[in-house]
Amino acid sequence: MMSRKWPDRSIYGWALYDFANSAFATCVIAGFFPIFLKQYWTTATEVTQSTFYLGLANAGAGLAVGFAAPLLGAIADQGGMRKKFLVLFACLGIAATASLYWVEQGHWFTALMLFAIANLGFSGSNVFYDALIVDVSRGYSTHMVSGLGYAFGYFGGGLIFAVIVAMTLYPDIFGLRDTIQAIQVSFLLVSAWWFVFSVPLLLLVHERRSLASKPQRGLVSSGLRRLRTTLGNVRRLRPVALFLAAYWLYIDGVDTIVRMSVDFGLSLGFTSTNLVISLLIAQAVGFPATLLFATIGDRWGPKRGILVGLAIYMGITLWAFSIRHEWEFYGLAAAVGLVQGGVQALSRSLYSHMIPAEESAEFFGIYNLLGKFAAVIGPLLVGITALVSNNPRHGILAVELLFIAGALLLARLKVTHGHNSKLS
Repeated sequence: MMSRKWPDRSIYGWALYDFANSAFATCVIAGFFPIFLKQYWTTATEVTQSTFYLGLANAGAGLAVGFAAPLLGAIADQGGMRKKFLVLFACLGIAATASLYWVEQGHWFTALMLFAIANLGFSGSNVFYDALIVDVSRGYSTHMVSGLGYAFGYFGGGLIFAVIVAMTLYPDIFGLRDTIQAIQVSFLLVSAWWFVFSVPLLLLVHERRSLASKPQRGLVSSGLRRLRTTLGNVRRLRPVALFLAAYWLYIDGVDTIVRMSVDFGLSLGFTSTNLVISLLIAQAVGFPATLLFATIGDRWGPKRGILVGLAIYMGITLWAFSIRHEWEFYGLAAAVGLVQGGVQALSRSLYSHMIPAEESAEFFGIYNLLGKFAAVIGPLLVGITALVSNNPRHGILAVELLFIAGALLLARLKVTHGHNSKLS
């Protein structure tokens, strides 16, 4: 039974960070950066080459945060500094995103470096944002709390994306010179949005400190010891290890579709306007669909909900391989919006039930480590396959294997709740 009124201010404050940083995920990662990279920063480059560059930038950021996340999580748990680390990475991402405004035409290397740094800030802050769910969801359905966060993300990301789309279509109404300037200004707008809507988390979310604060000088060594202990616990907790292996595979497919879909459409010769409209459709569908999946998680269990989502993703990938018409991208976008947030939200909430609450940041560090390595392998797989075969369709088809393998492993998982007790 819930012990507090649903939802209280801390849940709103926590969910608003998803509202904040989804502006970057939607407008930069999935939206205008791939378009601007192909049509402004790499105009003299083959489409398969620019796809490879984009995959490489995503992979580099994923590697950096992947290696750092578990140790940073262990340190943050020791010192009660999850919020501080979140702010540090968020500021890094916000600053790098704003800096894209000043990158001139043809300077693709500078653009990719800033994009990778912004991606690092975005992904790094999510390690500690995810870990805070165990604090804000005490006494509540974790599936509903996690779903609310992703739903807020869809709403916020879709809202700011709609504004930027209007700016690019009608720049004169906004006092802008042309579409190019509108996209440049969008990077500043996204960074401002990310900053402003991060403030409620800082004010309303109170981090629980289950361990006494450590002296700053001993945090790194203590964090390393705890990380070794946590890795040992993961090996001993077979359900956790099995879930992480499945998650590593299927979230690779999910993230790759998010990061590479617009680039894929451009490579097929589709117009950027229709691709942008498809992203708006995905955002509009994603908001209610994520809440629906949260309800499914409550009623029938998160594992079943995730498997349903993965089955739909398999169909999406096959459809994308055979796509011929731009209007089909609208249907694909609606299908992605139907399942993307639900799969992500139920994965996060299921995992939070399986780990020790007092060590959430380090366990979520490992969770995000696998997620970021997925963000390395998937985009590289698509980019290299497209480059070698000289056909972007072969790249997107390779993602199908990730969904199949992840679903097969997840189907073997026996879900038992109540594992979040201290292990050490």
